[in-house]
Amino acid sequence: MKLTILALLLSLSLVSAAPYPLIHTSTLNCRTKPSTSSKVIKTYSKSSDLKLTCQTYGETINGNNIWDKTTDGCYVSDYYVKTGDSSFVTSKCPGTTTPPTSKVPGPMLNDYIYKGACSGPADKWNFFRCQCVSFVAQRINQRLGIKFTNRYKGKVWGYANQWDEAARASGVSINSTPKPGCVAQTNRGKWGHVAWVVKVQGNSVVVEEYNWNTKLGYGTRTVDKGTFQYIHLTKDT
Repeated sequence: MKLTILALLLSLSLVSAAPYPLIHTSTLNCRTKPSTSSKVIKTYSKSSDLKLTCQTYGETINGNNIWDKTTDGCYVSDYYVKTGDSSFVTSKCPGTTTPPTSKVPGPMLNDYIYKGACSGPADKWNFFRCQCVSFVAQRINQRLGIKFTNRYKGKVWGYANQWDEAARASGVSINSTPKPGCVAQTNRGKWGHVAWVVKVQGNSVVVEEYNWNTKLGYGTRTVDKGTFQYIHLTKDT
């Protein structure tokens, strides 16, 4: 009898103490694994209060890479569950390991491979060295893991004021919404300009760039987000 009661108490301890409501959504899919590519086995409504058995790391959703395993045995993104905490509120699921640190957007530093060597042939991505397009091409390749060149998707990306047209022709998303790890682009000026978005702070963005305030050199700025439009490159575009 004592063993039965102990087993019951242990099983209850694996379930979160309080049910949690949904936020940011009216319905929420519960999946076989902590990823949006996994099979949906249940859908919760806005009125649902979820009980959790454990939490783990998974696909990042709007900056949150925690997923919650519910008492139905499936996973939901913690971004959509109002737990009152941005970290774990219950035990970690078996096998949970800390994910590797993301390279996106990455540290702010002048690691441009051609710094101090601005003359000579085109860079390895077929852009002019020490220009804004060359620096951003390096960021895209190294931080996003995309093999981006001046002929990406068979289009000529060329000068910065051509990047928006090339993006649309390539099926790459371009809009007015910045996010860390996207490309800031403007057609202003003779050749336009591109920069790498590091942070979004309210109505401002922090960018890294080349050949803006420092001729043929590195710099950072915080500007109104309306200064640019934003190109969102991903591995599947």
